[in-house]
Amino acid sequence: MFYKIKIKDHVRIPPHYFGENLNEAVIKEAKNKFSGHISNELGLVIDVCDVEDVGKGVIIPGDGGSFYKTTLKLLTFKPEMQEVVMGTIKDITDFGAFINIGPIDGMIHISQTMDDYVSFTKDNVLQGKEKKRTLKMGDKCRAKIITISYKDITNPKIGLTMRQKGLGKEEWSEEKKENTKESDNKKKEKK
Repeated sequence: MFYKIKIKDHVRIPPHYFGENLNEAVIKEAKNKFSGHISNELGLVIDVCDVEDVGKGVIIPGDGGSFYKTTLKLLTFKPEMQEVVMGTIKDITDFGAFINIGPIDGMIHISQTMDDYVSFTKDNVLQGKEKKRTLKMGDKCRAKIITISYKDITNPKIGLTMRQKGLGKEEWSEEKKENTKESDNKKKEKK
């Protein structure tokens, strides 16, 4: 989920920015510091949107730069358990699929791609045995987040499933609607 959050932090302004507009210098340095930052508390920082407040600068002897206590607005992406996300299949492997869900990729194990026995074809396609559904690169899908790991903070892992009702390729939901209509029509004909 995307969030706009407010944080307070000290931003270091190097000497080469002295004499420039303070707010612009703070934004530049805050973007350098926070853009792409990943943490369990913030998630993935996409961008520094705004600087709300810049306090008085403090110079630390031996450093050369000045430090400003600053209130920043950040745009972040923090995946949440059980969140349903839209994404595009980026890669297919023999053990599952990788799906791009915005600023980060998640992984769907082959057993979680569909409610069927799934096999990997030599054309890099996952195919269901009974329903003959296929999953290939470029497919738009709806998935649910079932695991999140920040064990390696530079590379968080997101596990997803598409086995539940309403999840999977967009066409699969349409197939279910058509099948429901057909079975309802058959029931009406029998009466």
